[in-house]
Amino acid sequence: MGTHNIDLFLANLAPNLRGLLFALSENVLESLEEIRLRKLRPLAICRRGKTYFVTPNGELSLEPTAGYLVSHGDLMVTVQLISKSSLYVFEEELKQGFLTLPGGYRVGVAGQFILSNRRIIGIKEISSLNFRLAREIIGCATPLLPRLVDTKGRPYSTLIVSPPQCGKTTLLRDLARQLSYGSPSLGLVRSQVVVVDERSEIAGVYDGVPQMDVGPCTDVLDACPKPEGILMAIRSLAPDVIVTDEVGTSEDVAALQEAVNAGVRVFSSVHAGSWQELEKRPSLQPLLTNETFTQAVLLSRRRGPGTIEGILRLTQLAMYNTEVAQGV
Repeated sequence: MGTHNIDLFLANLAPNLRGLLFALSENVLESLEEIRLRKLRPLAICRRGKTYFVTPNGELSLEPTAGYLVSHGDLMVTVQLISKSSLYVFEEELKQGFLTLPGGYRVGVAGQFILSNRRIIGIKEISSLNFRLAREIIGCATPLLPRLVDTKGRPYSTLIVSPPQCGKTTLLRDLARQLSYGSPSLGLVRSQVVVVDERSEIAGVYDGVPQMDVGPCTDVLDACPKPEGILMAIRSLAPDVIVTDEVGTSEDVAALQEAVNAGVRVFSSVHAGSWQELEKRPSLQPLLTNETFTQAVLLSRRRGPGTIEGILRLTQLAMYNTEVAQGV
């Protein structure tokens, strides 16, 4: 993220907080992953997987007690800036627990929510904000692509298995872009892509326009629940490929299976630290065979975000599991 983008991003913070962060070195600013504001708690940032606290002098410390305490005024001014003083406009997004800023940056929101019939209808008191910096790394999927394409130039349906903050959304974003453009040198045909972007993270839509490059042949269903969005895409947008993030429920799984049965290739991700962890989630069991995905990519941040730990061919895994079950 360049200096100009940093300026635009930090403009969403209250002046006191903005000044402290601008005092940090350019190297620190360029490696920011998160900025965390908690009322009457120390101002914190996350970079390279580690949490630091920003002191009143604009320096970094590992000690929470050294951090600048975010005041009620700091938090409220920041809320006014990110909502342009019209919080009601963001009411629907707030029900999901986040706001989306220009550039595709997401702000997670915590506080006291208002319920009606056990459903969230609004937020009464905001107590903390988590600014997550979306990073667009053009070409990050290129090393993987030869392993993700069949002999006809079509992509295999692929599941990205990753713990949080390991680059899965960044990878999905670049996969959508490259699938949309196509790549003769990699033997990849151009695809009609639909991004079902429930959390507004992949394309980072703002005012109806994707802030990230997801390709020229890509349609985005922004802030749309995955099950409904996947089925809507199949019915009305004729995709070759559907890309979506963080599948988790049996409804998500059923919709992805419906897409595959309709001849659509699917790319998605799931939170898990390992394949063994994934196997312990009952709702996701159909994803562990070749019923939906042909293969899985395992990510970590062992050598930084986006470290590829392996690629599993789920057809082979399914055969192995069957043999074990039969005692072969």
